[in-house]
Amino acid sequence: MERFDVAIVGAGPAGSTAAIRLARVGARVLLLDKAKFPRDKPCGGGLTVRALRQLPVDPAPVVEHVVDRFEFRHRYKGRFVRGGRQPLAYMTQRRRLDNFLAEQAAAAGAEFRDGVKVTEVDQRGLRLDGERIEADAIVGADGANGITARSLGFELGIRHGVAFEGNLAYGDAPEERWRGIAALELGTVPGGYGWIFPKGDHVNVGVGGWDEEGPTLRAKLRELCEHHGLDESKVESLRGHRLPLRRAGTSLARGRVLLVGDAGGLVDPLSGDGMYEAFVSSRLAAAAVLDLLRGHASSLEPYTHAVTHELGQMAAASWDVKIALDRYPRLTVAFLRAPLVWSVVEKVLTGELKHPGATRGLSRVPLRLIEGFGRLAGAPGTGYRLEARTA
Repeated sequence: MERFDVAIVGAGPAGSTAAIRLARVGARVLLLDKAKFPRDKPCGGGLTVRALRQLPVDPAPVVEHVVDRFEFRHRYKGRFVRGGRQPLAYMTQRRRLDNFLAEQAAAAGAEFRDGVKVTEVDQRGLRLDGERIEADAIVGADGANGITARSLGFELGIRHGVAFEGNLAYGDAPEERWRGIAALELGTVPGGYGWIFPKGDHVNVGVGGWDEEGPTLRAKLRELCEHHGLDESKVESLRGHRLPLRRAGTSLARGRVLLVGDAGGLVDPLSGDGMYEAFVSSRLAAAAVLDLLRGHASSLEPYTHAVTHELGQMAAASWDVKIALDRYPRLTVAFLRAPLVWSVVEKVLTGELKHPGATRGLSRVPLRLIEGFGRLAGAPGTGYRLEARTA
């Protein structure tokens, strides 16, 4: 029977970066994925500067485009552009990024096995293609519906969003138009937005919103393309996917098992982006696992508090703005246009601020008003704030 210090189920961004960190300090790491790499994943493929700051490796080999400006509209009207002073996001594709990170994990010393199926997980190990493997710690990085959470009975209380996206080659989309700029269309899908993100040889176009919006997304994507003069019939690799959104108060660890990234529902509710949360949670997971392996902790359960302390305030702000955009769209967009608000957004994107509430001075005024809209709409961020303060 094989034995490892830690087994990581799922080799996406969260799983592979946890493997890199643990292997680098000498842990015997097994990194597993059911797919054969390289493989694609539905995703907008944007890495904000704050996400890059959390990475243990330089992703430059798989970066295809650099965005320094965001173009916003509300219901396809009132265009305004923000940014232009510094890079804000680096564009890649999950097929390339995930393969690169898994290779870096193997180079760091992790044993990477792809194309294998985990059928059972417990507190002492897992069953892999019928073979029993033991491990002192298990990291579930296999999505919200993965075998890790199901086997251990995690009650995540996840609410889902949904997205639908595809790729349009340059030629069918004007390359010059999208150089350095990403478009966000607000108010077009309840609970979400539409986007156009530039890549190396194509643009990624997509729409997303509340889970119940799924049946409308094909038509919403067509509308997005029409408003930008793009031919929706030429969009390739169309696919839909669900976005797991963790509810406040749900545990991310039990005994010697913890969940990272999408497996724990750690997706930003406003943007639908989970890269930053994946990298933060993998860093905190690696620290928790090392504490366990070195005898400094008896379980991985302190990890939940570390995650809520690190990500709770941002989740709270994102929920408030998300609901405010749904309930009071015109007023919220008007405040979002304010230069003072953009300065805060820019600092969050670049990692200078952990969350909007950390800002000081005049910028607090419009942000307080937006928080007020969120409270009027049911204060969805309250539970996350309380978690963060008590963690």
